[in-house]
Amino acid sequence: MRVKILLLFTLIFTSAYSQSTNYQIKSYLDSIDGSKFSGTILVAKDDKIIEERAYGLSSIEYDVKNKIDTKFNIASITKSFTAVGVLKLYEEGKIDLNKPIGNYLDNYPNQKVLDSVTVHHLLTHTAGTKAIYGEEYQSSNKNKYRALDDYLPLFANDSLAFSPGSKYEYNGGGFVLLGLIIQKVTGENYYDYLKKNIFRPLNMGDTEAPEIDGLNYNTANGYSIYLREDESLAQNDYLLSKASGASGYYSTAKDLFKFSKALRNHNLLRKETTDLMLQPKVKGYNTHLGYGIDVDKRYEETIIGHLGGWYGIRCEWMDFLDSGYTVIILSNIDNDGKEEVSNFFRSTITKKKALN
Repeated sequence: MRVKILLLFTLIFTSAYSQSTNYQIKSYLDSIDGSKFSGTILVAKDDKIIEERAYGLSSIEYDVKNKIDTKFNIASITKSFTAVGVLKLYEEGKIDLNKPIGNYLDNYPNQKVLDSVTVHHLLTHTAGTKAIYGEEYQSSNKNKYRALDDYLPLFANDSLAFSPGSKYEYNGGGFVLLGLIIQKVTGENYYDYLKKNIFRPLNMGDTEAPEIDGLNYNTANGYSIYLREDESLAQNDYLLSKASGASGYYSTAKDLFKFSKALRNHNLLRKETTDLMLQPKVKGYNTHLGYGIDVDKRYEETIIGHLGGWYGIRCEWMDFLDSGYTVIILSNIDNDGKEEVSNFFRSTITKKKALN
């Protein structure tokens, strides 16, 4: 009898907590000013969508509003796609996470990288490879980046920044190499492999790696306050290129929710592989990292997901593992609006500010 009463009180408390939190979320979303946050927000509870909102403009020049199904550049959230692709091959016994990548890549100019860097190092940003979106990339002709190999000149001939495994340093070069490993092991194009093994099975029809000179419908233009001295908005299109394995896919909030839901429910990877992906491997700048995913333990409950950011791009995917909330935030302006939204959800759902 006591057990039944305890369970009843637990259910009542949990229901009251969810209703209170849901009301706070709705009230906050109702209050957002589209001139301060431009983008889409999706909120789900226990794998059911409870809120979908769109704010601001996808094209300021033509006064086109963002919609719930507008596609946004998701920048580094792309890394989570790449990581899942690699881990699928690990499940099939085609990749050993702890073997040097020379076992999978041969036509690569840096033999030291092939001999000393493992797949594990690449997945955890501990390889010492170079960032690819630096000054050389920014000043280059973006039309030449049509395939993963096209990114290699940006970093392949450089020395490693440190001994593999000795420290953490976030960069994109490692995830280009992971994409190339997918291609080498499967004999398939990286983009086709992700479409066949992730996007198509999950019905993620709005997730794509478009050509920058193609016709891309229902996509948000990106606007940055960091490209002009007076911080007036400027388009970011001359800083974009085809997805690299590290960044650049386009998606919608609903498609990312489908990805999140499938990952947590072991519909993308087996449970033991999912657990391996989510196990903290290294301490990053703020959060811990698993394989291609952030594992944030600064709050009273663990938050998994990934950030994405570039000029004119701010986005975040968050799964609150204990309370069952999922939040997807996609923005096409790089002001403080997105971070304010993220902070609201983190503090409201966890009922606590981040621990140092």
